[in-house]
Amino acid sequence: MRRLWALPLVILLVATTTSLALAKGKTGAKPGVVITESVVVTASVAAIDYEKRTVTLKDPAGNVVTTKVDDTVKNFNQVKQGDEIVAKYFDSIAVYVEKKQGKPSAGGMEMVEVAAPGEMPGGFVVNTAEITASVEAINYKKRTVTLKGPEGKTVTLKVDKKVKKFKNINKGDEVVVRHTEAVAISVASR
Repeated sequence: MRRLWALPLVILLVATTTSLALAKGKTGAKPGVVITESVVVTASVAAIDYEKRTVTLKDPAGNVVTTKVDDTVKNFNQVKQGDEIVAKYFDSIAVYVEKKQGKPSAGGMEMVEVAAPGEMPGGFVVNTAEITASVEAINYKKRTVTLKGPEGKTVTLKVDKKVKKFKNINKGDEVVVRHTEAVAISVASR
């Protein structure tokens, strides 16, 4: 698939925006953290049934699984026994505190790309969701913070002692949580 390069670009953009947000948080001495995970899984096509749209995959350890392939997968008939399937998964959660930017909000974005006609099947999906909540109250002694979300509901949370710069959070600040998941699947002929 020619445009599989777009997934690393999207991941780089997410990491850059997260880093910029956290850098912004550093200048204000506000706490923040990013947790990421990525996994690459490969398997070979052991069997394929075009009429039933099923494919049997075998991983390097010899584990075998048969799965139904959705109609949205284009060019399925180009996959042959012995082809290699590569799935890449990326997950990132960023949590940071910043000075108030606006009202609490929630939103998301999804980007999907599939193979063009004639190319081997493959594609990628990137989902990003973000929610902001305003700090309504804070108790430094008890290490609790009361947050108000986009729907106006409040919740009081205990903040772990591992969170550095807790005393730099103020009433009126925003807590931002951004979750990004990306999956890319490609097929390579042998």
